[in-house]
Amino acid sequence: MFLNETFWDNKYKSEQTSWDIGSISTPLKEYFDQLTNQKLKILIPGGGNSYEAEYLHNLGFKNVYVVDVSATALTNFQKRVPSFPNQRLINIDFFELNDSFDLIIEQTFFCAINPDLRPKYASKMSELLLTNGKLVGLFFNIPLFKDRPPFGGTKKEYIPYFKPYFKLDIIEDSYNSILERRANELFIKFIKK
Repeated sequence: MFLNETFWDNKYKSEQTSWDIGSISTPLKEYFDQLTNQKLKILIPGGGNSYEAEYLHNLGFKNVYVVDVSATALTNFQKRVPSFPNQRLINIDFFELNDSFDLIIEQTFFCAINPDLRPKYASKMSELLLTNGKLVGLFFNIPLFKDRPPFGGTKKEYIPYFKPYFKLDIIEDSYNSILERRANELFIKFIKK
């Protein structure tokens, strides 16, 4: 599978983004609404149209970064949210990122990478987070495609990837998912050890 910059750029150019719900997901919106420290340094990897970054930006969070391999996705975001700082839109492969964050948000990135990279994803998340930093977001909890994204999986499968690096504070069925994903998502909050 060639899930590279060309693959993802073509998806955005041709508007073949069926995973995109067109707004921030309810579980993340409600999580963000209870955050009080607007100085948190936050990363949204594989951000795409990044309604999460837009929402946080509009709430007054000044330290939000979006990483995506697709330049088109980041350009589209910049056009939609021109007040978002351009230098915080980073066009590289997530696995090449070298920085540190208080909070990383997972929204349809884990299911978009080749499943063979899941162990590397877990270790990279740990590497990018400060001590006691958090990985928060949503994972699919259903089998999906095997030959193309989105790639599904199960809670049982995911736990061994993260347990070496994180305290698995929350990994449970998301009670407030959008209707189309209800009973098919896990809400996660992992705290770096």
